[in-house]
Amino acid sequence: MKYLDHLEEWIISFLMGGATLIIFFAVLHRYLASAPIPYVQDWMLSLNFSWAQELCIMMFVWMAKFGAAYGVRTGIHVGVDVVVNRLDEKNRGRVVLFSLLAGALFTGSIGYLGAHFVWENGAHYAFLNLFGMDLGGVPEGPTTPDLEWPTWMVYSAIPLGSSLMCFRFLQVTWGFWSTGELPHHDHAHVEGVEGETPLVGEILEEGEGREHAHMGQSDEDWKKHSPHWPAKADDKKDGGV
Repeated sequence: MKYLDHLEEWIISFLMGGATLIIFFAVLHRYLASAPIPYVQDWMLSLNFSWAQELCIMMFVWMAKFGAAYGVRTGIHVGVDVVVNRLDEKNRGRVVLFSLLAGALFTGSIGYLGAHFVWENGAHYAFLNLFGMDLGGVPEGPTTPDLEWPTWMVYSAIPLGSSLMCFRFLQVTWGFWSTGELPHHDHAHVEGVEGETPLVGEILEEGEGREHAHMGQSDEDWKKHSPHWPAKADDKKDGGV
């Protein structure tokens, strides 16, 4: 199961990086095609980037669906838990389990209905055509306006993303049943940065505090009259308050 631990990150990173490159080259193409530069303008006008916007929209839709599954796994979805936190531990656990299973049921239903829609929207035809089977009047399905891709390929984000989201709900449910813990995301934490490393804003705030506290005194005189300042700074570095 370890290969599934970061599946959403891999997919989202690939889609986001690809969309960024496509948008960059599309904008660059637009400006160079309108610039009166010999040879360059003619070459740019010969290129067709009309499909870029449509493809980027598709990629962002896929990012949103798999981003929702990532949110379930890491616990970054917004939830109103004022009433739940007022319950005793036993009832709180029951409510949490019910909400997680309800989320799994809902996303599983969306995944099933989405798969049925995709199948009827052209995936059935593509499957039969791929293996050379009798089509039997099965409709081919519509295509996208610019890329002319089968729309079932685009809509596949619904059953795939929802099914993965359902799996994450069940995964979190099992984890909560086993340990009583829910995934929690610290919005102030940056992966790869140590917790005791001061932020830029904290450093600037400390510098402004020192400047205002000096009141025109030299560093030596200020330290004599304000011996508490280094102690507070050291306490912050050591994790104190």
